[in-house]
Amino acid sequence: MTRESSSTLYTIGHSDHSAEKFGELLRRHEITAIADVRSSPYSQRVPHFNRELLARELERLGIRYVFLGLELGARRSEAACYEDGRARYSLIAEAPLFQEGLNRVRGGIEKHRIALMCAEKDPLTCHRSILICRNLKPDLPRIEHILDDGTLEPHEELESRLLDHSGLAEPDLFMTDEERLERAYDWQAERIEYREARPLESVT
Repeated sequence: MTRESSSTLYTIGHSDHSAEKFGELLRRHEITAIADVRSSPYSQRVPHFNRELLARELERLGIRYVFLGLELGARRSEAACYEDGRARYSLIAEAPLFQEGLNRVRGGIEKHRIALMCAEKDPLTCHRSILICRNLKPDLPRIEHILDDGTLEPHEELESRLLDHSGLAEPDLFMTDEERLERAYDWQAERIEYREARPLESVT
C-alpha cells in the first residue's frame, strides 16, 4: 500500500551513487515515487541509472517510476525554447509541455511522496531546482532537497545559498527581496542552461 503523501516535494541527484546507496536514501525519506526529469535518462558512467535498469530496481524496492524528461527536462525538443542555441529557462517555463509536467507533479504529490530525480549532486547546479522548483514553489507547502549525505536542505536554505553565490545576499535599496531572489535565479540559469554544440564550419 502506498504511504500517505506528505504534501512535500523532494528532489535528489543520483550523482555517482551505487544502486544500494541510492535505494537507501530513498527508503530513509520514505519516497514512494521517482519522477525522472533528465532529458536523456541514460548514463555511461553509472549505467545502473539507465532508465530501464533504474525502473526495475525501483520496482523491486516498491517505488514507482515515471519518466518526465520530455515534459520537464532542460534539453528541449521545442524550437521555441531556444535562443541563439541556448535552451532558455524563461522560455521553457512558458512551454505547454513543461506546464503539463508541472501539473502532473502537482497532482501526483497528493498521492505519493515524490522525488524529482536528475543527475547533479548539488541541487543548486541543477535545473530541478533552478527551473522546476522555481515554478512549483508557489503551489507547494514544502520542497526538500535530499543531499549526497542523506540530509535534507529546505528550498528556502537553497535560495539563501543561491543569493550568496550570485552576490545578491545583501539588501539593496533599489530592489525588493523578491526581486533580488528572482535576479539570482536568472543569474544561475545563465550559468547552467543547456547550450547546443555549434557545428564546425565547413572548410572550402
